[in-house]
Amino acid sequence: MANPKGPVLIEREAPLPEGPDRAPPVPDLGPLPEGRAMQTVAVLAGRPRSRLGRFFWATATALVGFVVSVAAWRFVEGLLAANPVLGWTAAVLVGLFVLAALLVALREWAAYARLARLDRVHKAALEAMGSGDMSAAGRVVDRLIALYGGREDTAWGRARLAERRGDVFDADALLHLAEAELLGPLDRVARIEIEAAARHVATVTAIVPLALADVAAALVSNLRMIRRIAEIYGGRAGAFGSWRLLRTVLTHLVATGAVAVGDDLIHSVAGGGLLSKLSRRFGEGVVNGALTARVGVAAIEVCRPLPFAVLPRPRVTNLVSRALAGLFGSGTPDASGGKS
Repeated sequence: MANPKGPVLIEREAPLPEGPDRAPPVPDLGPLPEGRAMQTVAVLAGRPRSRLGRFFWATATALVGFVVSVAAWRFVEGLLAANPVLGWTAAVLVGLFVLAALLVALREWAAYARLARLDRVHKAALEAMGSGDMSAAGRVVDRLIALYGGREDTAWGRARLAERRGDVFDADALLHLAEAELLGPLDRVARIEIEAAARHVATVTAIVPLALADVAAALVSNLRMIRRIAEIYGGRAGAFGSWRLLRTVLTHLVATGAVAVGDDLIHSVAGGGLLSKLSRRFGEGVVNGALTARVGVAAIEVCRPLPFAVLPRPRVTNLVSRALAGLFGSGTPDASGGKS
């Protein structure tokens, strides 16, 4: 092949950009993190149960309980016939187990009753705000004082409410005063719980490489967070009550599409400068933390005895910015303090 004697010319299909501002954008290497762990938890916990499924599990539980009861009775009866000492020992142990089961059931019933009490106070407050009835608003405030009567963290607020209550002659103003004095400190504690849960879920997702570990961590953290939020507002949710609250919150979020990650909230967290400096695994952690914060805010709205009126509603972006500040070497704490 002959060597060319002149310069080699290579034709370009398009002219090069004249400056850096006209250079083509860097191609996207992949979709944004989607928070798979939290979406899986939402699907599992928020899945509606069919009547057939409830009937199946109810009959299965009754059958297993009946079989175990008969087997225990025959076991104790056989021991009594063979060896009275061992038989009475087994009878006492079975009796203690039955007593413990009854106490656990009583505690769960009390937890359901307290959650229902919060719901009734919330509905009564909405009705009083809608009607403007001063007497109805007064009854709501009395129920709130009775609800938080034995708690030290609301003692100062109850004293302030009792001092200023006589100067208020409007239903909305009275409920707003009760919200500001009684629920302000509780809202701040609930925010701390949400931030801790979001931080834990984000850390486990980013660091632990085991399959389904992020899903398990998200489920356990969200259950613990919802239970703590219920206790903060006076709910004391038990094991079944916590699961019921989680189902209620996630069912609402799934129905409203709030678990999706294509909105401005998640893009503000995962599409900005933070994830550009992190790996995709860390990005999944941030998104799972943001979705956990969103579940926490929904749990506050479910468990709070009064709707938000004068106090600011928690914002997920501010909660996540404080929860993840410094966790991955980036992020700045929110300067707004408790008003987020």
